[in-house]
Amino acid sequence: MTTLLLIRHATTAATGQRLGGRTEASLDEKGRGQAEAMAERLAGVPLKAIYSSPLARTMETAKYVAAPHGLDVQPVDGLLEVEYGRWTDRPLRSLVKTRLWPVIQARPSLVRFPDGETIREAQVRAVDALEELVARHRRATIAAVTHADVIKAVVAFYLGQPLDLFQRLVISPASVTIMSLGPGAQPALLRFNDDGPLTRERFGRPRKPSRRSRERKARPRG
Repeated sequence: MTTLLLIRHATTAATGQRLGGRTEASLDEKGRGQAEAMAERLAGVPLKAIYSSPLARTMETAKYVAAPHGLDVQPVDGLLEVEYGRWTDRPLRSLVKTRLWPVIQARPSLVRFPDGETIREAQVRAVDALEELVARHRRATIAAVTHADVIKAVVAFYLGQPLDLFQRLVISPASVTIMSLGPGAQPALLRFNDDGPLTRERFGRPRKPSRRSRERKARPRG
């Protein structure tokens, strides 16, 4: 099994204010602090490789995370932000007033962003990219730095959750979501939207109880 850390980039000046999309915004001062703190949290995790969406904010975040491990960040196009088309970099305040916005919140699987892509298309390309990385790093721990909607769509896919429910998931800046993945194996969500301290012991798959333990629990008492 491969342990995959899905990391959302830290903040930019536009985070929470504009639909950034595929803009080349850099991390702001707060974001650099978040990225430094996350790098410290992940310093003890045995990362073997780190991949990133090629955009500036994700690459910057990834370089902070990679530094304690002496790793180079490898860009992967499949991890790019959703192509929001004509909505790219527009203020969220104006977008919430459009007719399309309620549909995106309730039935995102039906929506194509104006001159852009659909959430389903983004989900497929991101999952395909991650499957290639997992196959490349079997029984290793790797990280992929990407974007909130991409992480939400990926998690929904591996949990078998309908894409129309993915807006119920929340991914915070500089958070870590951890999955255990392997060819033909049952996916496992180990941690979700975690921005607290991480150690190697805290993200292992839960051990199955031994036969002796199961028999002991099954014995009648009294």
